[in-house]
Amino acid sequence: MADQRGRVLLADPRGYCAGVDRAVVAVERALEIHGAPVYVRKQIVHNKHVVATLERRGAVFVDETDEVPEGSVVVFSAHGVSPAVHEEAANRSLRTIDATCPLVTKVHSEAKRFAKDDFDILLIGHRGHEEVEGTSGEAPAHIQLVDGADDVANVQVRDPDKVVWLSQTTLSVDETLATVDALRDRFPTLQSPPSDDICYATQNRQQAVKLMAPGCDLVIVVGSTNSSNSVRLVEVALEAGARSSYLVDYAAELDPAWLEGVSTVGVTSGASVPEVLVDEVLDWLAERGYGDVETVKAAEERLVFALPHELRQRRTTAE
Repeated sequence: MADQRGRVLLADPRGYCAGVDRAVVAVERALEIHGAPVYVRKQIVHNKHVVATLERRGAVFVDETDEVPEGSVVVFSAHGVSPAVHEEAANRSLRTIDATCPLVTKVHSEAKRFAKDDFDILLIGHRGHEEVEGTSGEAPAHIQLVDGADDVANVQVRDPDKVVWLSQTTLSVDETLATVDALRDRFPTLQSPPSDDICYATQNRQQAVKLMAPGCDLVIVVGSTNSSNSVRLVEVALEAGARSSYLVDYAAELDPAWLEGVSTVGVTSGASVPEVLVDEVLDWLAERGYGDVETVKAAEERLVFALPHELRQRRTTAE
């Protein structure tokens, strides 16, 4: 180990959330039960390492359901899909395993309920994100996307007194509230969802970074660029006072130049990142004189989601 140059603050919670863990295990279990190949629509979770590991085991990732051979097994990703995708899978006689995160399913249910009551639904989220596409597909005639506070001026509704907002689960809490405030300026009677849509894991990881960042010269976030919650952690770190912050998939992407003049490094990871990747970053830092690691704890997470029912039934039968 190199001479001591500084210390590391390690965010807790970080890494895998219950929904990601459930989705990854769902693909592993499907491979055990059905054998390779098992098809997965979109990336099961937004992480390069996880996708590559599952590919080596026999998972085949596709963009659309029509790429899956008729009658095959297909897993739907943690981000959720629209009813049209379920319908297409049924038409192709695919054996589906729905690994949608239960917290995303909750937002889908809210969308259906408000659409049934003929509300205009303003979905706060990032254009093109899979979760947004899945939720929008539940009630396309009633839902319009609001991509941040700057998008609020473009919103058109039928009845300003019958408007509700929902959100993508992986957004920044602060960014979402800023958008809600801007919407409420335009629509004072805007209704809120019955419970907060931003998932507990997203909030907890952001809270840990907010506690950690003011004392950090540099914050390293382990995660992929297409992972919304990982990208948000970099933004949260900078807003909370970190001098600099970078997103990396692997320790190999770290640049020693980032450590110049740095005495405290913060480390965290997005909700789709396995802990082994964080360990590699900590090893890299220790080799360069940052071996003193202190944990910054923001919350205790004990939530576990049951596997998709298709796999629970199969498992019982197999046993």
